[in-house]
Amino acid sequence: MSTIETETLTIEQIYDLAFNVLTKFGCNKENANAISTTVSSAERDGSLSHGLFRVPGYVASLKSGKVNGKAEPKITSSLPSVITVDGNLGYAPYSLEKSLPVLSDAALEHGIAVMRLINSFHFAALWPETEYLAERGLSGIACTVYKPSVAPAGATEPFFGTNPISFAWPRKNSTPLVFDMATSTLAMGDVQIAARDGHPVPHGTGLGPDGKPSDDPKEILKGVLLPFGGYKGSAISMMIELFSAGLTGDNFSFEAAKTDNNDGGPAKGGELVLAINPELIAGPDWSNHSEGFFKEIKQLKGIRLPGERRHRNRLDNSPRKINKELLKKIRDLSDGKNH
Repeated sequence: MSTIETETLTIEQIYDLAFNVLTKFGCNKENANAISTTVSSAERDGSLSHGLFRVPGYVASLKSGKVNGKAEPKITSSLPSVITVDGNLGYAPYSLEKSLPVLSDAALEHGIAVMRLINSFHFAALWPETEYLAERGLSGIACTVYKPSVAPAGATEPFFGTNPISFAWPRKNSTPLVFDMATSTLAMGDVQIAARDGHPVPHGTGLGPDGKPSDDPKEILKGVLLPFGGYKGSAISMMIELFSAGLTGDNFSFEAAKTDNNDGGPAKGGELVLAINPELIAGPDWSNHSEGFFKEIKQLKGIRLPGERRHRNRLDNSPRKINKELLKKIRDLSDGKNH
């Protein structure tokens, strides 16, 4: 395995690098700020597959004209607790920045609220959505689809996207419990980073182009990922297809593949976000009851609650190590060398 060269950048430098290249290629300040905040937060928390690694893809979709870098989302409500956000063919982070306060206010008042984001391009992690809700005392669920890259259980050809789902639970005197995971054995970004850095992935992650199991990420990228947990993960991935497309009216994964221009950026699709108010549904003792559960599970040896590692990383204000090859690619874009 070759040595991976890195360079250290502060979180502020990471934000500035992303912001400058995004505005250079057509994002207005509002959209560039929302994306750069998401990118720098991912690097801060150690979610490298959703940090600067995503910037060339954002730029590719701006250069191709597929995405509206100046999009202003339109927010409407057909019912007090049913919210629609039309992203106007823009990126998801700015649409979510504008709409999540509307969703959280609805759930705080009515107990439960659902939001569908349509005509949008999602290329980021999902935990910012659900964590936002948890910080306001709400439980949150978010899910979205992507182009086919995962074979349903029993198949060897891609049909599902990696179809991530995030869940968050609020805690009054602690950071919220948050998980964000692909329903494939490994997120596509993690497989791509493994291929770039030249290290294997766990056996069972996917199949090579010959249809046989492989731990070589380059071969898997030519073949197909597998769902986690076999038919169980496959069923959850199907549920996410129906939530994110069937309930939003936007693209299923197979439809996204038919309409996307394959520029290397995100495909158009929908996202479903559900916000639940435990105070109104379970009553005033909901927090004490839940904390009793967390107290019991934490007594088990080796337990780490979802989200704890990210929040520990967040407390570290030191510069982050960034892949030098990636930095060169982004800086070349910013300097116009790959325009």
